[in-house]
Amino acid sequence: MERKKRIWFGLSIAVLGSAAATPALAANAGRPVAVVPFPGLQFAQDEGEGGEGEGGEGGAVTVADYRLRSTDPNAYQYDASKQVAAYSNLVRESYAAAHADAVQLQGAVSALLANPDENTLAEARLAWINARPAYLQTEAFRFYGGPVDEALGRRINAWPLNAAYLDYVRGKPTAGLINNTTIEIDLGNLVGRNFVGGDENVTTGWHAIEFLLWGEDASATGPGARPATDFVRGQRNNDRRRNALTLATDLLVHDLASLVTAWDPERENFRSNLAAMDQRNAIGHIFHGIVVLAGYELAAKRMRWSLVGDEAEYEQSRFSDTTNADLVFAVRGIRNVYFGSANGAEGAGFDALLAGIDADLNNRVIATLNHAERAVAALDAPYDRILASPPGSPARAEAEAAVVALQELAEVLQAAGNRLGVLVLTLPKG
Repeated sequence: MERKKRIWFGLSIAVLGSAAATPALAANAGRPVAVVPFPGLQFAQDEGEGGEGEGGEGGAVTVADYRLRSTDPNAYQYDASKQVAAYSNLVRESYAAAHADAVQLQGAVSALLANPDENTLAEARLAWINARPAYLQTEAFRFYGGPVDEALGRRINAWPLNAAYLDYVRGKPTAGLINNTTIEIDLGNLVGRNFVGGDENVTTGWHAIEFLLWGEDASATGPGARPATDFVRGQRNNDRRRNALTLATDLLVHDLASLVTAWDPERENFRSNLAAMDQRNAIGHIFHGIVVLAGYELAAKRMRWSLVGDEAEYEQSRFSDTTNADLVFAVRGIRNVYFGSANGAEGAGFDALLAGIDADLNNRVIATLNHAERAVAALDAPYDRILASPPGSPARAEAEAAVVALQELAEVLQAAGNRLGVLVLTLPKG
């Protein structure tokens, strides 16, 4: 993969700080809010090369105080303890579900390596696909300096992935770490060589496992088609590939387990820190995560860049052709956060909190969220068919409409956060 030009985004931080800032805040007139100073930021992003990790799992912004100030001493007098507690429960339950599904994947990988044939390979691939939705819904818990925003995130879900850095591709039968017999395939080397020479040089996480299971996607109508013979013991460099797949899968399970622990209610950890915060600071963390996910990570990086770049590596799960599901379940995670529940049960969600303060704005959030979900679900599948479609085609138009819907979702969530008296930072639309 050719290294692309590095782009630096100088982020002008937009703070929704007064009723004049957006029509959605008209109801806040009479409660003038002072803009909270925040220094200008820069994020490094390679064009299509995953500069912050997951296309990036990094990119968190740490804010010392999310609380907007008001000249009205009675502003923002509400009790959000139920919402903050429900959020913490949701996070732990979601990571626990992701971990459990990854354990199922681990078992399927073990079965494949014990008896490599087309059936066990198909089962391992299906286990990978089935494990993704639970994890994708946890992406709403990122972008505010939480446990996943450190090294774990970059280990778990980094993309795009330079396939030739890890294993053979068309025209390069001896490419990659797996075929470089001067380097031992062990955990230290697998982790230590992650991102060496470029953020697209990925050796761990979901997409490394995906590539190892499917191989390069050379088809315009389907996913990769790696043969099961690539995992037969003792042939060529198969044992090295087997080791890499085992280690990457085991590490994924381990890292997801550590995120469950980070939200354990019986420990001193990030969860206990969140519970000890002023409620508006806690809400600031929470809303910042879902706003950046909707308006930047999904709308700009995962969609807009792929549409503008017209290149396959911009597609997140390109080896398995499951990018559409990536988008659907990431938006589902935003819904879970707003309503305080992952299973549709009645919960102490932010919808209930905001409805008691600004019912019209709450209705706008729900309507915009519903619209974004429909727009993403309507995308042509697999996603690479959209990228192969010419400009002006119906598939392209649907994708552009989904980008706009996600940006609108980010904007209305910003307005909701500001109405609750919290700072929300905006990132460029891409």
